[in-house]
Amino acid sequence: MSEKMVDKVQRLMRSQEHIRNICTSAHIDHGKTTFSDNLLFGAGMMSEDLAGKACVLDFHEDEMQRGITIDAANVSMVHECEGKEFLINLIDTPGHVDFGGDVTRAMRAIDGTIVLCCASEGIMPQTETVLRQALRERVKPLLFINKVDRLIKELQLTPAAMQERFVGIITHVNKLISHIAEKEFGDKWQVNVAEGSVAFGSAFHKWALTVPYMKKTGLTFKDVIDAYTSGDPEKVKELSHKAPLHKVVLDMSIKHHPNPVQAQAYRISKIWKGDLETEEGRSLLKCDPNGPLFFVITKIVIDPQAGEISAGRLFSGTIKKGTEVYLNRAKQTSKIQQVFVYNGAKREIIPEASAGNIIGIAGVKSRAGETITFAPTEPFEEITHIFEPVITKAIEAIKPADLPKLIEVLKMVGKEDPNIKIEINEETGEHLMHGMGELHLEIIENRIKTEKGVDLRTSPPIVVFREAITKVSQMSEGKSPNKHNKFYFVVEPLEEPIREAIKSGKIPETRIKKLDINIRDAFTECGMDSKISPKVKEIFKSNIFIDETRGQVHAQEVMEMILDMYEDVMGAGPLAREPCVNVKVRLIDMKLHEDAIHRGPAQVYPAIREGIRDAIRTAGPMLYEPLQIQMLEAPMEYMGELSKLIGNKRGQLLEMNQQGYLVVVKAKLPVAEMFGWSTELRSATEGRGVSF
Repeated sequence: MSEKMVDKVQRLMRSQEHIRNICTSAHIDHGKTTFSDNLLFGAGMMSEDLAGKACVLDFHEDEMQRGITIDAANVSMVHECEGKEFLINLIDTPGHVDFGGDVTRAMRAIDGTIVLCCASEGIMPQTETVLRQALRERVKPLLFINKVDRLIKELQLTPAAMQERFVGIITHVNKLISHIAEKEFGDKWQVNVAEGSVAFGSAFHKWALTVPYMKKTGLTFKDVIDAYTSGDPEKVKELSHKAPLHKVVLDMSIKHHPNPVQAQAYRISKIWKGDLETEEGRSLLKCDPNGPLFFVITKIVIDPQAGEISAGRLFSGTIKKGTEVYLNRAKQTSKIQQVFVYNGAKREIIPEASAGNIIGIAGVKSRAGETITFAPTEPFEEITHIFEPVITKAIEAIKPADLPKLIEVLKMVGKEDPNIKIEINEETGEHLMHGMGELHLEIIENRIKTEKGVDLRTSPPIVVFREAITKVSQMSEGKSPNKHNKFYFVVEPLEEPIREAIKSGKIPETRIKKLDINIRDAFTECGMDSKISPKVKEIFKSNIFIDETRGQVHAQEVMEMILDMYEDVMGAGPLAREPCVNVKVRLIDMKLHEDAIHRGPAQVYPAIREGIRDAIRTAGPMLYEPLQIQMLEAPMEYMGELSKLIGNKRGQLLEMNQQGYLVVVKAKLPVAEMFGWSTELRSATEGRGVSF
């Protein structure tokens, strides 16, 4: 009797050199889920006829209806390479920009990614974004150029023109890697055709080729071109038997992607800021299954029967059913009730799992980014997203009786998708839902109605702006209501190097209780005076607070209150109550009453809030609006219509190129003008234009 897949997976979980944690990442519609189907078919987990058509990792109803991936899906499978078995933990990620948060969270769990790129469309904006997301987490990319058949059948390119197209894509990807990655990895991780870290193929027709595979088997690109130009579907099918995609691609991954031990040796210092010389640090660097437990949650799904299921990466130690664990961010203990391995929509229960694997656990109520250990310790770095929510809708239950259920459902939605920001005001009854785009909010709205069973109505969407300042403010005084406490503030724009360091994660967003040498040095490197950098008290959403007061006896007693109100103003600025960005707030001086009873929260809060707001009003305040880059494609005769449409939308034309009979336009457009964009584009181009 053949061995079950779950038994094979369990057997290989402890042999870490035979594990690969990988994901697919690409622009929307470049073939990730079809590609994943092929890998599942190769592992014997689905039939050959369905592979490429079933898209089994898109198992949500709305994913099937729309034909796009919305949620990242995990699967563990076994692949044989050169007579040895390897455990492949794969995550299939979404490509649509609205669901980029799932890609960022998946990158924490994996060590290598396969970047798919359509041979005819080339590098698109989201391809660049997923590469940036991978390299920020020190995840090694490989390249798969998909839909090669389109170059032969649709564009009818000559072999020389095809080669030129491939070289262009590979050069562009390598340029991006060297530009985005840290210096030590920029050169080391360049993809190379000769070494076999680039594959070409068609996920839909189930074949792939790399140079080492062509040398080994004697297959050439001439065989591929002949198979497609012959017009015989059987010859194309034969290709999938001679060069099966799953074999070629997974062999490439096994050779070029690191195993968990190799990966954690260089990834841990980036994503965990604890002391590497301690027992915990050494265990994490070695990915030791016998060391202290470190499990990082990357995704939460709420199952009606099993409750909260947390998927994530086990970086160190072994996790078993019934284990007592500690949640470091929530600061509470909990108990593991079940341990799972994933098979797409299904989960298989296993007794235990060891370091280096992607698994699921039940019984823990937490959130994405939580670090689970045996005892309190330094948690992993927060998972920070490249993009922030830019569109907001007000949401309310149609039946008043559904209001308590709606509040519960909104809390669940916020857990399942951390990129949806939920604001619940239980006093006024207003509920706001902030999302990454129109589609993002529409999907969540439909899921609340269909899956969670709450009838609701929503307001038309509005765009989230950002407040900023343009110059140094005058000194502003904030007085407490009893006139006994005074605070003096100056605000100024944050310097570009510091902005970039916060954005890249080099300077973490945190409240600094005691002097942190790493943060102090990071500020000094960015050009801040070495006498000022130790006085930074908080980094909050790309704004910083500096305490420049001297000789204040009671400063520590009021500092937490000051920082609370600083966060409050940065979260809702004085112009339009929108979040502030790139603001440096300096507390120059303060006069505090001797008696503690006269400097409580009721006195300090209003003084700080009004003091900072007044300072911002004198610093040339301005509003930023969110912009989106769009790629438009239409026949040549609609070139003028596209230019006119972009101009009407207050857009900026970045590039316009001709590809065959098509014109391809790259434009930057305000998100506020994007509502109803698809309809206007279709009417301007008589239904023949598309946007990405």
